[in-house]
Amino acid sequence: MLKYFYANDLIRFCEETPDNWEEAIILSCQTLLEKGIITQQYIEEIVECVQKYGPYIVIVPGVAMPHSSEESAGVLGTAISFTKMSQDVVFEAENSEKNARLFFTLAAKNSEEHVENISKLSEMLMTDGVIDALMAVETIEEYKKVMATFDI
Repeated sequence: MLKYFYANDLIRFCEETPDNWEEAIILSCQTLLEKGIITQQYIEEIVECVQKYGPYIVIVPGVAMPHSSEESAGVLGTAISFTKMSQDVVFEAENSEKNARLFFTLAAKNSEEHVENISKLSEMLMTDGVIDALMAVETIEEYKKVMATFDI
């Protein structure tokens, strides 16, 4: 997965500091939006889902996986992008376990691709040390070192 993000130019180190989680989601979607994989509609759907269901996208402390329904008309292709925020994004003020700095934004044209994306991403995130290593990277050069270290 680390190689996938790099090879497909799906990595963004976010220099802007989002004012809130909504803005963080919008920022995390920019790479997919710019590549024509999603539309603005999909971004709005993700924000609406988190408003409705809570921060379900924070899958482990520090890591968010913004996504909405795989049937969304706002999804034009299948991809996952990686965005690293400059600081933690707070989803629930009273629960720091729902903070996130690493955003893996998913878009999938169908449920099979959606499940496959989640599976590959989960496997990568369960690799010992990957999350900590990604939390520490600030540049693409540092990312390349992590990619070489983990070979995933």
